[in-house]
Amino acid sequence: MKNVIWFLLLAAVAVLVALLVGDNQAVVSVFWAPWRIDMSLNLVLIGLLLGFVLLHLALRGIALLRGLPQRAQRWRLRQQEKAVYVGLLEALIQQMAGRFVRAQTSAEQALQALERMPAATLSHQSRWLLLARLLLAESAHSLGNAGRRDAVIEAALAEPASDAATVREAALLRASAWAIKARDPVQARAWWQQLPQGAARRIQALRLRLKLAQLEQDSPVAIDTVRQLRKHKAFSTVAAASLLQTLVSEALQQTHDAEQLLRVWKGLDARERADAGLALQFLRQWVRLRPRGEGAADGVAGAADAALGHLPEGQRWRDEALQTLMGAYTQLDGAAQYRCIRVLQDLLPELGAGWLAQLDAAQAARPADAGLQYLAGQALMQRQLWGKANQMLQQASRSLQDAALRRRAWRALAQLAEQRGDEAAAQQAWKQAALCEAAGL
Repeated sequence: MKNVIWFLLLAAVAVLVALLVGDNQAVVSVFWAPWRIDMSLNLVLIGLLLGFVLLHLALRGIALLRGLPQRAQRWRLRQQEKAVYVGLLEALIQQMAGRFVRAQTSAEQALQALERMPAATLSHQSRWLLLARLLLAESAHSLGNAGRRDAVIEAALAEPASDAATVREAALLRASAWAIKARDPVQARAWWQQLPQGAARRIQALRLRLKLAQLEQDSPVAIDTVRQLRKHKAFSTVAAASLLQTLVSEALQQTHDAEQLLRVWKGLDARERADAGLALQFLRQWVRLRPRGEGAADGVAGAADAALGHLPEGQRWRDEALQTLMGAYTQLDGAAQYRCIRVLQDLLPELGAGWLAQLDAAQAARPADAGLQYLAGQALMQRQLWGKANQMLQQASRSLQDAALRRRAWRALAQLAEQRGDEAAAQQAWKQAALCEAAGL
């Protein structure tokens, strides 16, 4: 349709020209003394038109001749720009293909081409320059040339590049990752701390922060970082929970005094403190690090203090962990239940009457549970209820699968037999305890 319209317009112009000049009798006379020249008006018009066209072409030719140096310069710049793009693309492809020497060579060629260019020749030239150096450093790292890698990165970051913030952040993240892989936490932190505040909150930066905290064995920072990554959905729910449990367990194990232990435990949120495994870990550390003056009060005094809210802060956190552990006891596997029993036995001297009543209720609800029978027997023995304690421990000693707890049960039975003067029963119980110890070894 477009071609048809153009054809119609051309035909209309041809008709118009034919009507105007086809029967034109006008004459143009030019007097140039002593001559007179008569010319047809049509010829004059055609001559003027041809003259205008020739003049225009001559001016265009002169302009093209005068612009040849600029065009040659632009051509050279385009060739240099093409060399930069090809070199960077080739370096990236070779790096991904594992050909690190070729990648390094291509990155060097691109970097040299960029350094030969005048400033502001390319659009975002500083970005291309930083990218070339980053690829060169990546290739040097892959080849194990740490000295050159660090020199290239430092040279790249030393140059001001306000329009290349993203590439600078990438260089800092890569440099930090290299230092972490080399197990150099000081250098890794130096690189990581140069990140802008916004970049430090990104998922990749948080992952590096987590690895750095684990390298420095800074469990509180690692726990906080995992929480942030979980908020960003960088981990699945199951993976985040497992990693958090591992980190919290490590943080609890690394504590050296009760104050540090409480500080770590208070730093957890309610959902984490409600985890039975972490509660068990906390109580095991509590038993190991607790102040020796705490928790030796008798049951009546402990119950009174609990009612009045006068328990020390540590005991309040201990009671919360105990409540969590006892509430989840039935959901634990066999090994975890026996660990729970051992911890509760160590805590028996500092538990009040209220806790012992809960223990009795738990044992009554599960009368066949050997672990609860053993624990109830130890509690009754502590309260000097010898007969009932002996009955509970006798039942537990026949059913316990854990050698350490079975040995403890026989030792308690031996002590009870000695107390009532039954030397034969005491010797038999000590013998069974020795056999359990030998079996445990």
